[in-house]
Amino acid sequence: MAKILSIQNLKKSYKSGSKDLTVLEDISFEIEEKETFAIIGPSGSGKTTLLGLCAGLDQPDSGSIELCGTFINDLNEDERALLRNQNVGFVFQDFQLIPTLTALENVAVPLELRGDKNATKIGMELLTKVGLGDRFDHYPTQLSGGEQQRVAVARAFSNRPAILFADEPTGNLDEETGQKVIDLLMELNQDAGTTLVIVTHDLELARKTQKILRLKGGRILETLKV
Repeated sequence: MAKILSIQNLKKSYKSGSKDLTVLEDISFEIEEKETFAIIGPSGSGKTTLLGLCAGLDQPDSGSIELCGTFINDLNEDERALLRNQNVGFVFQDFQLIPTLTALENVAVPLELRGDKNATKIGMELLTKVGLGDRFDHYPTQLSGGEQQRVAVARAFSNRPAILFADEPTGNLDEETGQKVIDLLMELNQDAGTTLVIVTHDLELARKTQKILRLKGGRILETLKV
């Protein structure tokens, strides 16, 4: 299988007062197309920073990132945004739905912005798939946390991404609701043939993926095949 993400010798640090704080050091790994991959580690181990770098939301100090066949280090911000728009989906811990849009609009609007004439139809199909066929016209405040996350999952798959990044997707949900969202994420992922990269501190969730990368103190502790 072809690789969809290749990370080589990644380093990232931030200014903390007068000091440089190294968040990630010498990170290298590869992910293949259609693979499910978990990044785990304690708080402060650099998981979310790594996810942001992989998706081109931030730039490393050194090292290379190849995403969907493109070295994104060389791209400017607009070029990286275009690459994400065409190839990448996101699910965040805090849902990030637009409060003034209905569930259907939250899923369809990104497609409309891309000029997709079938945006509403695709949005309805995806919301039905995630069990929200009767919630099209509900606003985020009228939905439970689990329902909001399901809208976010539907939106993430709306542009048929080659790779989907999920940052603590169950972090704000109770255990039972979180389990349902994960099952859904895995099921949709399999249907769509998308590569799935999950950042989590939940070992149970990580074990549902094919490969686990364990971070500690900004370095790779181990990579496990599940």
